[in-house]
Amino acid sequence: GQPGGRLAAAMAASLRQVVAGSWRRRPERHLRALQCATHHSRWCLITSRTFYTAEYDPNEKTFEKLLIANRGEIACRVIKTCKKMGIKTVAIHSDVDSSAVHVKMADEAVCVGPAPTSKSYLNMDAIMEAIKKTRAQAVHPGYGFLSENKEFARRLASEGVTFIGPDTHAIQAMGDKIESKLLAKNAKVNTIPGFDGVVKDADEAVRIAREIGYPVMIKASAGGGGKGMRIAWDDEETREGFRFSSQEAASSFGDDRLLIEKFIDNPRHIEIQVLADKHDNALWLNERECSIQRRNQKVVEEAPSTFLDPETRRAMGEQAVALAKAVKYSSAGTVEFLVDTKKNFYFLEMNTRLQVEHPITECITGLDLVQEMIRVAKGYPLRHKQADIPINGWAVECRVYAEDPYKSFGLPSIGRLSQYQEPLHVSNVRVDSGIQEGSDISIYYDPMISKLITYGSDRAEALQRMEEALDNYVIRGVTHNIALLREVIIHPRFVQGDVSTKFLPDVYPDGFKGHKLTDLEKRELLAIATSLYMAEQLRSQQFLGSPRISLAKLDLNNWELSVQLGDGTYSVTVSNNGSTFSVEVDGMKLNVTSEWNLASPLSSVTIDGTQRTIQCLSRDAAGNISIQFLGTVYKLRILTKLAAELSKYMPEKAVEDTTSILRSPMPGAVVAVSVKPGDLVSEGQEICVIEAMKMQNSMIAAKTGKVKAVHCKAGETVGEGDLLIELE
Repeated sequence: GQPGGRLAAAMAASLRQVVAGSWRRRPERHLRALQCATHHSRWCLITSRTFYTAEYDPNEKTFEKLLIANRGEIACRVIKTCKKMGIKTVAIHSDVDSSAVHVKMADEAVCVGPAPTSKSYLNMDAIMEAIKKTRAQAVHPGYGFLSENKEFARRLASEGVTFIGPDTHAIQAMGDKIESKLLAKNAKVNTIPGFDGVVKDADEAVRIAREIGYPVMIKASAGGGGKGMRIAWDDEETREGFRFSSQEAASSFGDDRLLIEKFIDNPRHIEIQVLADKHDNALWLNERECSIQRRNQKVVEEAPSTFLDPETRRAMGEQAVALAKAVKYSSAGTVEFLVDTKKNFYFLEMNTRLQVEHPITECITGLDLVQEMIRVAKGYPLRHKQADIPINGWAVECRVYAEDPYKSFGLPSIGRLSQYQEPLHVSNVRVDSGIQEGSDISIYYDPMISKLITYGSDRAEALQRMEEALDNYVIRGVTHNIALLREVIIHPRFVQGDVSTKFLPDVYPDGFKGHKLTDLEKRELLAIATSLYMAEQLRSQQFLGSPRISLAKLDLNNWELSVQLGDGTYSVTVSNNGSTFSVEVDGMKLNVTSEWNLASPLSSVTIDGTQRTIQCLSRDAAGNISIQFLGTVYKLRILTKLAAELSKYMPEKAVEDTTSILRSPMPGAVVAVSVKPGDLVSEGQEICVIEAMKMQNSMIAAKTGKVKAVHCKAGETVGEGDLLIELE
């Protein structure tokens, strides 16, 4: 309402002044107003939909200027709260991020280096120089990058700059998984059986794993976010896991130390949000259920958990607070637990930073966690007591990634967002993002597009809104995981609350294949596709609302079509009556009604009283059409009866023999190549390693044979589908 109105007035004033000649005197002011108009109006809309009940006292002094040592959605998230608190903000960015949303939102921006994270967002010297240059009084690290780096916190303290987070002692104690486990034991927190020391090499890893008993979890001592973690079920997997985990740990955290502990099979991953100040006050802000994961990285989260009863919730919360007090913790932090089927819970790790999934806690408590972190860092005591912390309603978060969910539940995708529209018109929806239409998703950073959050008075309402929001989310230009997210939230097991960290491999043992259409849903899809096809055909016969050839005698009442969907071909009869098409499929007649706006990325279609939101992604003159229906993209080919008869005479394209070649399944960097021309390889043998978004992936031979040619070498960047290796 008002923010958009003020913006429109400012734009109009700028345009009037351009005409009056003031453009020549202050061009940069008017140019920025015009360039950022869409961006800022979008920001006003987002911040009006965040479900906080937090109060912002303009008389409470904190910091005049704060630098955000991060990028993307979390940088934008911090800036929004700073604006509410009257704090000026400084963004840092790499050269490829110079036009990023967080750079536009901040009051100032400083480039800290080239695209690789080691030379920019992990470049402490450059960031410290930016702090001095801008005279920032405080730094918020977000999550990832330097957020749990004790050396960064120490350097800030030595320069008199406030670190928005805990002190170096807590970061050291909780950031090191070995030390944190010992501290947890001393604080009488339940811990997982394992080896309380650093694993030196692969041989020692095998010996320790045998002593603990398989399966075991190998993970980076300084790690987080699922990086540097491997599950091993035997000696061979332990050796391989040690190698990959140490490499990923060194790449992501600059620390290749590993630890090994018992892997608890089929657990839930439930974490407790804690908040503590410098006056010995500490609270637990309820739990978050984070069991839906792939490669140890969370995909769907919710708060509260369907599994915990009040007694277990209180016990977990009290142990989390005991651990925080044991290390004199002061800030927002998260204590993660594994919970077995009997509600026994075990300490996993403590993240000494703002967690990715913090918005769902904000939704059910009404607190702004970024605001609380800033207040605590300034020295203010907490404003709430434990009895004040509510569970109001239910919140669900889906992590929307630029990933292909059909490849290992999500291998990274890169590209430019050619069209992007967040579903903010759906009630009780919050979108935390750091991108906009035209943004690039690159190989250098995490492939997250946004965090999509929905809120409801109960779980059923929150899930229904999430389903609607996913259907209304427009993302073009990159592959995304909305199909997987939608299937998860409507799956009967998830709806019943029957989840564990093995949910995805259990439900989809052969990998994710998309939504499986019922007979009725298949008829609905065929009816929608043929209606879209005929709406376009009818439009092409019009010119300024009149028939292009007024004397032509056209049968506009009935069409007989042939539709190819998957391996099937279906005969469909279509008739038209205004905005309604009657479609007969397999002897069943369906009435399809819509506005048939072929230029809109979203279409609301009613089929015999059932409303569906669909997206027509592409269509061409050959009858090929791609439709996003129930979250999954389906490719159809619609032909007239005559064209279908003639198409059988068209030659078919030969299928490529993929067993003799190895193509990159994702864009990334080649870390290592294990073979050379002439080498003999066995089926399943590692040929090369590709790193994408800080995760290393082993590429293996599909068959036994001799290497004919190698088309890549270590250090090279490859794209999805690029040829890597050929076998004879």
